[in-house]
Amino acid sequence: MKLFQREQRSLFGEILDWMLTPLLLLWPISLVLTWFVAQSAAGKPFDQALEYNVGELAALVKVRDQQLEFILPLPAYKLLRAAESDAVFYQIKGAKGELISGERNLPGPPKDESPFFSEVRIRDDSYQGDDVRVAYKWLAVDLPGAKPVLVQVAEPLDKRAMLATEIVKGVMLQQFIILPLAVLLVWLGLAYAIKPLNQLEERIRARKPDDLSPLDDSSVPQEVAPLVSSVNDLLQRLKRSIEHQKRFLADAAHQLKTPLAGLRMQADLAQREGMSADEFKQTLRQIGNASVRATHTVNQLLALARAEGSNTVMAREPCDLAALTIEAVHDCLPRAIEKAIDLGYEGADPGAKGVALDGNPTLLSEMIRNLLNNAIHYTPSDPAHPGVVTARVLADPFGKVLMLQVEDSGPGIALAEREMIFKPFYRVLGSGVDGSGLGLPIVLEIAQLHRASVHVEDAEPRHDPPGSRFVVRFDTSGEGPEPAAPG
Repeated sequence: MKLFQREQRSLFGEILDWMLTPLLLLWPISLVLTWFVAQSAAGKPFDQALEYNVGELAALVKVRDQQLEFILPLPAYKLLRAAESDAVFYQIKGAKGELISGERNLPGPPKDESPFFSEVRIRDDSYQGDDVRVAYKWLAVDLPGAKPVLVQVAEPLDKRAMLATEIVKGVMLQQFIILPLAVLLVWLGLAYAIKPLNQLEERIRARKPDDLSPLDDSSVPQEVAPLVSSVNDLLQRLKRSIEHQKRFLADAAHQLKTPLAGLRMQADLAQREGMSADEFKQTLRQIGNASVRATHTVNQLLALARAEGSNTVMAREPCDLAALTIEAVHDCLPRAIEKAIDLGYEGADPGAKGVALDGNPTLLSEMIRNLLNNAIHYTPSDPAHPGVVTARVLADPFGKVLMLQVEDSGPGIALAEREMIFKPFYRVLGSGVDGSGLGLPIVLEIAQLHRASVHVEDAEPRHDPPGSRFVVRFDTSGEGPEPAAPG
């Protein structure tokens, strides 16, 4: 459980929690481990002293005149009791189990333990109600039928506990000083480490509302660089979106100015006195034509804005390009018949292998209709010499290539103008045909959204007029290249 709870999550607080919580939880565990280590460290010198005392006492046991003799000189007695407060007990039992010297009631080794002669052993026991530590050793004596002599030295455990307590106190005192210092250093280090984030926040707050330039990610920590990169990507998308909106507003204002001025002029003319009925009808027809052109321009502007705004939010689904093209041909038939144009479709059938692609059916239909309307609009035709417009879908399922072609029998497009026609509001000079100049830019925008390339070529280079063929090439391999510039 976190030690510091907040209503709003803080990166500083989260990191501080995850650093301090384990530290504070491990501290009591460290004290327990220190206690056990202190117990072991405190017991070793006392055990070594007991073993030494047993050896010294064993050296004083001698055989003289076929009898055991033990004389404890004063220096050896003082060695047993280095201080007045020391309580050290010893016991020497003879070959027949009799007490030779020392404490009579000092407990002996376990009864099931066999005598040993090459080492000193240590055991825990109890004497006079206190826990004691006993070191003991067996001595072999050169007497007929004699049993081994037992030498034991014991001391209470209180001195060991006192030493272990002193060790733990020394360690705890240091930890009580070090722990707050460690917390302070962690706090200061974390505050210093998070300072670049605060500087980044200050730079963002100091920006002007219209400043959408990328943030500098060279001065931020490596862990924050992906976040800055994502913010920069968002700023770029937002900048493009704002540019599209500004361009749409400027284009709409520019393009609607002319038809609206024409409508106003025709309305003023219709209000003149002395106008005949035929002149009035002619003015109304001109007003109707101007309103149709204005409506077409508005629809084209909206289509272009929709295509440009679909760059990141375009919904995709499996689409049959052949079926969409045939449907668009049917939609354009009334206008083709009105202009006496032979409009038709040839190529792959709907549902054929290779005609499917992942895209937006609404935008693809808009692209096909714009190509068809553009061909119908710019192809000269009359009942005596009808123009020809052909939509064609070609699929290569093995090469993962899908092409849409719209071919007409019009005057063709000069090489110098084949790139310019894809720019908004550009119209081929000398065509004598009205238009908004937005159809082909819409085609290019939608094609690029589907990672397709667009180019234009002569339909029949050896004929006069050569006609035009617009080709939209899709890559259906799933790893489509970057769309090439139109040409």
